Amino acid sequence: MNYDKFPETKIVGYDHEAFDGLDAIKKELNKTIHQVQCLVVDCYPGVDNEVLDFVQDIYEPEIVLRSEDIFYDKDKLNEMMRPHLTDDRVRGVMFYGSMEDFVDFKKLHEMQKVLIESKKILIYGVGSGLISQGDLYIYCDLARWEIQCRYRQGMPNFKADNHDEDNLKKIKRGFFVEWRIADKHKMKMFEKIDYLIDSNQKGYPKMVTGQALRNGLKQLAKRPFRLVPYFDPGVWGGQWMKEHCGLDPKQENYAWSFDGVPEENSLYLRYGQTRIEIPAMDLVLYQPVELLGMKNYCRFGAEFPIRFDFLDTIDGQNLSLQVHPLTEYIKSHFGMTYTQDESYYILDAQENGGVYLGLKENINPQDMIYDLKEAQKGKQTFPADQYVNFFPAKKHDHFLIPAGTVHCSSSGCMVLEISATPYIFTFKLWDWDRLGLDGLPRPIHIEDGVQNIQWNRTTNWVKEQLVNHIETIYQDDDYCEEKTGLHELEFIETRRITSKQKTFHQCDDGVHMLNLVEGTSAVIESPTHAFEPFIVHYAETFIVPSAVKEYTVRPYDGDETIRFIKAYIRQR
Repeated sequence: MNYDKFPETKIVGYDHEAFDGLDAIKKELNKTIHQVQCLVVDCYPGVDNEVLDFVQDIYEPEIVLRSEDIFYDKDKLNEMMRPHLTDDRVRGVMFYGSMEDFVDFKKLHEMQKVLIESKKILIYGVGSGLISQGDLYIYCDLARWEIQCRYRQGMPNFKADNHDEDNLKKIKRGFFVEWRIADKHKMKMFEKIDYLIDSNQKGYPKMVTGQALRNGLKQLAKRPFRLVPYFDPGVWGGQWMKEHCGLDPKQENYAWSFDGVPEENSLYLRYGQTRIEIPAMDLVLYQPVELLGMKNYCRFGAEFPIRFDFLDTIDGQNLSLQVHPLTEYIKSHFGMTYTQDESYYILDAQENGGVYLGLKENINPQDMIYDLKEAQKGKQTFPADQYVNFFPAKKHDHFLIPAGTVHCSSSGCMVLEISATPYIFTFKLWDWDRLGLDGLPRPIHIEDGVQNIQWNRTTNWVKEQLVNHIETIYQDDDYCEEKTGLHELEFIETRRITSKQKTFHQCDDGVHMLNLVEGTSAVIESPTHAFEPFIVHYAETFIVPSAVKEYTVRPYDGDETIRFIKAYIRQR
């Protein structure tokens, strides 16, 4: 029950440059805002008019320009985005352009003509910085998880009228297009931000100066930290996280926890008495070399390539039977440069728990494909045990799942999923005759799946290559280091360390992501006292940036033996 659901990083030196609540924001802005002729309030997609209302109240502009008017109308935007959104409920094609690609430059130039007037002008909304940077530039940020929650509550996509559309399709438009162009625009303007408004909590905005924000991220890139986890129910969800993560016991289940996914999670930065929430991607995009290391940055760009998350099926149900695309397939069909190689590390398991992994010997692929399609039509139940291996699971087992391998966790497992980041590309083959929580059939992608299944990954190969393929690196009475994966076809290396003493680690080659998989608490320290001691608890994921260079891990209680798993990118 020590699991921290609200981890913060204290930022040193800027306690008076963060402002908690509307009154504090008004007091700060009133110091300078009335001398400003042009005020620009730029927004991440999903920020609502709540911010506009209080800014107008403070500034009292004579002219208000809405940046959404420089973009094409909704029908034109839908037409332009259609090739990237496709007809699928969850997957599209990655858009690598910029926000300017959706701007009607005639409208932009007409709006810019207004700026020559000697009147107080407020420019507000997504992409406002494309019109002008003004005399004071404020950016309103929003975490992706909060955006997804607002989608569920009926919020449409940017300039769209899809309030009642399938939530998965809204997220798809954000993931493949809107969030990509918004991140690029935000980073282009990042050094120019005078103030950032944290608009994640409706009715209670917070604000920090741009200088405090940027220096806070620089501090964060030189010390261990945790992301803010979030938890979500699912049709197959279980009960383990309720107890071990201190969650609401009244909820029916919790299926997922994203505890180590910068693409999705946010960061809490503590400035004195004020906590500011920002997307974790701000750190990835603003400090990529310091966070990832130069070698990883040259390989992946400003993307965080490792993902840790939880899948809870204790007293729950099987995950969908699935397969992930091969690299060439995800690149040619979806515009991604690498695929979702992954693994299941078993944090806990019931007697019935196990993992479906790989195919049985001598099956006929055409028979399996036929049975999958017939099951999808509702004509039969897919006989999974006839085609797919089932391996019983116990605590601390590690199952490796390179792309192209048929797999899923059964009920009765608590999985720490360690994988590459493109998590949205799952080809579900069979979903055990059930509907999603929304009452709709969950997306099934048999046609995509069968083009990626590696039919030669059968029982004997899987046993030898993917099930507890563990190699002891060093062992004595107080210390054991093991290589637990991942498979040679995957670019992530995982090491498991069991120790009751202090252990030394170097990360100057690249970022490390870790989870304490056994023991109550551990302390991460700098041998040179470069950062304050950092305490983590059982099941917590944490990140050690490459700029840290070296660190130690020891039990918080000197008599306790701890076990943690460490993941990093192989460099050779």
